[in-house]
This record gives sequence, structure tokens and C-alpha cells, in this order.
Amino acid sequence: MVKFRSPHILPAAPAVVRRSVLQHYSIEQCTPAIGAEITHIDLAKVADDPDLVAELRSLWLKHRVLFFREQHITAQEQQRFAEAFGELEKHPTAPMHPDAPLLLPLYRNLDPEKPNMVEKSSRENIWHSDLTFKAVGPRGAILRCEECPETGGDTLWANMVLAYEMLPDRVKSRIDELYARHSFEHVFAAQLKRERRLELALEQPSTDHPVVRIHPETGEKLLFVNQAFTTHFSNFYNFDDVRFGQDFAMEANTLMNYLLSQAVIPEYQVRLKWQPGTVAMWDNLLTQHYAVADYGTAPRKMLRATLAG
Repeated sequence: MVKFRSPHILPAAPAVVRRSVLQHYSIEQCTPAIGAEITHIDLAKVADDPDLVAELRSLWLKHRVLFFREQHITAQEQQRFAEAFGELEKHPTAPMHPDAPLLLPLYRNLDPEKPNMVEKSSRENIWHSDLTFKAVGPRGAILRCEECPETGGDTLWANMVLAYEMLPDRVKSRIDELYARHSFEHVFAAQLKRERRLELALEQPSTDHPVVRIHPETGEKLLFVNQAFTTHFSNFYNFDDVRFGQDFAMEANTLMNYLLSQAVIPEYQVRLKWQPGTVAMWDNLLTQHYAVADYGTAPRKMLRATLAG
């Protein structure tokens, strides 16, 4: 039996220790694997303090996802906070916020006749990292709740560094040199008509990513396949003990399904119950996330800033 252990953090992202900063906010770790909640901080003022930005960045890398409560800020203030951590990018197909053009509205079950509201029927209740079908995907995201159901609509995150670390050694050795295909069509375009799918396939071509990636700041290895966008291995082969072609296909499919299932292991996860004013900031390489769609027709309004890769 493998003993569970918390993920280690390499010294590539040292914390910035400044007494005046540390006196003004507090940190509470959510689970041994992932997540921390930071209190007594005003995100509208963070961008004015470079030392605080550096400290939060270090905590972000350490805990993978950070949570902030009671952040009743404007869309413009959220965008400015996000820009302190890097360049922001627009979604390749979805409309952006009219007052903060680098924020993506994720609005559900709203009256389409109301101004500045985007009605969407799809939900992200599938384990994924954002937009991995791109050659260079997002670096991270900052999501703020404007309105949410009284109960339901939680979001979960999984630590994909830990998911890789806990794999059996024989699996690690098998996947170390593998690449996997990530496709926009797999989920986003599946509900569209064939002609539009073919157009989008040209606009957003599929791409290959290493199954095991190395984080550019921490140097950690992480498992990089997800249910939403990963379709198959692009360089899987085995000529040593294959009798028929179906042996090869079965081995590849079984291994892929096994890797995709790692994000659902509860020991790697943290779960957030949203409230208006709650903000979540996550690393898109170190984590995957899942938005629970259990709230029926209740309205849910979220605004997301996407950090460019």
C-alpha cells in the first residue's frame, strides 16, 4: 500500500517575506493536498503592492489554488488584480464582458433579455484544464462569483503534481516519453453541425502535449491529460508482445482511461462552496477543475480572467 503524502514544493518559487504584509492577512490550508484560503485582504488594492503580488504568487504556486472571500469588487478591479500576475487573454470563441473586455462571463440560467448577461446552456462538469487544445494554453485563471445558488454549484480542483507523484513506477516509466492529442472538437464543438465543426477544426487545430509536463516555475512533473480535451496518445506503440492490432489498441485505451481517472481521486482534491464575492485563483498546469452542475435552474454568475501561457 502506498502511503499518502503531501506534495513537495521546489525552491524555484521562494516566498517573499515582508513583515508588514504578513501582519495584514492570514492563510489557512484547506486540505493536505491542495488549496489555501487567504483572509483579511482587499484584492482591489493588491496591484499597488509589488511585494504582496510576489507573495501571493508564491502561495499560488505552493497551494495550487487560492481562495478569497468577501471580495465585492468591480469587474474592472478584478481585471486589474489579474493583470498584476501576467498578461490576460480573451476566450477564442466566447463573448467577453462589456465593461472589462478581458473578463469572460460564465452566466447560467439567466434571462437573455437582461442587459450584459450571456445565457449559456453548457456547463463545465467534466474534469479539465482550460483550453489545452491550444499549442500554448492558459497559465492560470481568476474566477469571481457575482451570484450563485443558495446550495449547489460547487467547484472542485485536483492537484496534478500529486496525481503524477502517486502513480506506480511502472506507469511513470511507460508514459514518460508519451504525447497525447488535445482537441477543441472533443467537447466544445461536438454539439455543432458538421460544417461548423470543420470550420472550427481549421481555426483551432488539435495539438500534441507531453503526457508528463514540467512546470516552468517550480520544476515539478505533472500529469497533463484531461477528460474534456485529450483524445488519444499520438506516439503510443508496442511491437514486443502484440499478437493482433486489437492488443495494441486495448493497451493504449486502457492506459489513457486510467490516467484520465486520476483527477477524480478525492485525496488529490479540494472543494469550494461559492458565495457572492468569493474569488478562486488557480494554476492551469498544476491543477484540473470540475464545476458541479447540481443547481437546476438557479442563476449562477461568474467572471473569469484568464492568464496567458
